[in-house]
Amino acid sequence: MVIFILLLSHFAPTLVSEIGLGLILTSLLVGLMFAWLLSRWMTRSLASSLSALEVGLLNFKDNDFSVHIPVQGDSQLRALATLFNESAAVLRQQRQYIYQRELLLDKVIQSSPNVMLLLDDRQRVIYANDAARHLFNQGVRIEGVSLTELLEGMNQELANAINSPKGGLFSLASEEEEGEDETWHLSRGRFLLNGQYHHLILLKQMTRELNRQEVAVWKKVIRIISHELNNSVAPIASMVRSGRKITEPLDNAKLKLIFDTIEDRTSHLSQFIFNYARFAKLPLPKKSRVDWQKLMAQLAQHFQFSLVGELPNAPGFIDLIQLEQVLLNLLKNAHESGSTVEDISVRIAQQTLTDGMEGVCIEVADGGSGMSPEVLAQALLPFYSTKQSGTGLGLPLCREIIEAHDGRISLHNRQQGGLLMRIWLPSQED
Repeated sequence: MVIFILLLSHFAPTLVSEIGLGLILTSLLVGLMFAWLLSRWMTRSLASSLSALEVGLLNFKDNDFSVHIPVQGDSQLRALATLFNESAAVLRQQRQYIYQRELLLDKVIQSSPNVMLLLDDRQRVIYANDAARHLFNQGVRIEGVSLTELLEGMNQELANAINSPKGGLFSLASEEEEGEDETWHLSRGRFLLNGQYHHLILLKQMTRELNRQEVAVWKKVIRIISHELNNSVAPIASMVRSGRKITEPLDNAKLKLIFDTIEDRTSHLSQFIFNYARFAKLPLPKKSRVDWQKLMAQLAQHFQFSLVGELPNAPGFIDLIQLEQVLLNLLKNAHESGSTVEDISVRIAQQTLTDGMEGVCIEVADGGSGMSPEVLAQALLPFYSTKQSGTGLGLPLCREIIEAHDGRISLHNRQQGGLLMRIWLPSQED
């Protein structure tokens, strides 16, 4: 400014003297003030936009994507603010998607019947699903517990399998006397997460799956045998009828006896094949609500028994026809065991398993001679029977029906004598 005044006084001294140096200085000062105010007003929106953008980026740094900055200023600032808000919206959407997937994954893991344990490199539990909590600590949380503490007091076979560096199949003795051994599969993995090694242990109950595979093999064998036998029995029956007509004028008693014997045996063989085919083609259960009192009344029309305890108030969710067939088979066995009618009883009660599953326990007891350990181990297998005229399909059919209901069946000798046949069925509706 001073330089401008000096130049003006040098080149136009007359003008300077006429206007006056004070007036020129005042005008220049006012112009400078106006220019300063104008520049401050023009940069004010820029500073505000940059400040909002700084706050938004700091929120991003803290994983907070809920911020929304105002769109203001010139076109470039408005475009920058719009781009920031769109990026925040995308990040919020992706974060919500990841959160929903985590919830779904956690729900699937918690609902899985397989036992899952996640350990850190110090062998402490970081994560455990519901099945693991019920197996190791009666449903109580086990996060933070060391693996050594977790295995204290557990089944020795289970502890040895988990402590072993290798996976694979192993067996656990049943907690119930004379119960079926349980087969488990153990798999383990090791991975690096956030710079730290983690160890994953998965335990899967394989007993039911192996049993189903075994039953599937039996069914295939039965279908093949039934097909071949039917192909032979049908022509034999047809030839017997033709032979009767041809030899009818002879009126020979010996021929009649021969034809009667052949016809009787083919009829017996046809019934035999039918029973096996029924086992091989058992339909899936059609579950519906069933009143326990009504079911007991229907059973009492066929066999005598005494009812122990009160029946559950809540109805069962089962296939009535199939379960009635199971209980009729069990009551029939009880009456054929040599037991007195007074010692045959049925008990139905609500029961929650150790893994937290709610269901109904049905027990049919008798006062007969019971079963030897060898018979108990094979009684539920197809074709095995201790009865002279038995087909070996009664109890296997019961087992197939119960397992199709996602239930369990087991046989146990009673301490006071006789046999206890126990069924557990889940109470949840599909």
